Amino acid sequence: MTILVFFVAHYYLSLFTQTFYLHRYAAHKMFTMNKFWEKFFFLFTYLCQGSSFLSPRAYALLHRMHHAYSDTELDPHSPHFSNNAFDMMWKTKVIYNDVLKDVHEGARRFDGDIPEWKWLDNFGSTVYSRVGWGTAYVLFYINFATAWWQYLLLPIHFLMGPIHGAIVNWGGHKYGYQNFDNNDKSRNTLALDFLAFGELFQNNHHKLPMRVNFGVKWWELDPTYSVIWTLDKVGVIKLKRKVAKRVAVPA
Repeated sequence: MTILVFFVAHYYLSLFTQTFYLHRYAAHKMFTMNKFWEKFFFLFTYLCQGSSFLSPRAYALLHRMHHAYSDTELDPHSPHFSNNAFDMMWKTKVIYNDVLKDVHEGARRFDGDIPEWKWLDNFGSTVYSRVGWGTAYVLFYINFATAWWQYLLLPIHFLMGPIHGAIVNWGGHKYGYQNFDNNDKSRNTLALDFLAFGELFQNNHHKLPMRVNFGVKWWELDPTYSVIWTLDKVGVIKLKRKVAKRVAVPA
């Protein structure tokens, strides 16, 4: 039971930081926060993602490229130019590393207004940090695992951030329904969104990229938006654009 609680906590905390901080804040700046909270959530993202920490700057640039070139050959992670999800993940990793090292010329035009903490950003991407976190996960399992099959969960811990990205980009651009014609392959994969905290409403998001609530129809629940709404109400963040009460969508 301890291992399963740890796995679920790691999965959803890592997922939350990816959608809340990396995606909606770093990449889109859908809301603002003061420097204290910006550093707090930067550190929180590092702690939650651990061995699979994704640089907020590199993530933001990669994601802005994704919106600009959605489902074209210039899209850094479109499933329609990969043979399978693993192939897509590897291509994304190569481009991500180039962006991280600032050698990807195409990403530079998307730079600007991105949270930075250079020391932590650089350290979180080192082999020392990644191996250190991986070792901590292994030691935790050695102490608390009660069955051999539980060790099969370890690779997911090691690659948690990229796995979340693969679920969203593969599923959200191949499977599901469309509310809007966005001239791309984005879909709303409602059946799998319990694994993505609102991120699998990709069709809605590509149509309305600055809408903080990724759900559009009344039955499209975006769990992350409820947290963002609460943080706005208590003054931790400030929404830039309030969500309209009603949004016209195709029937």
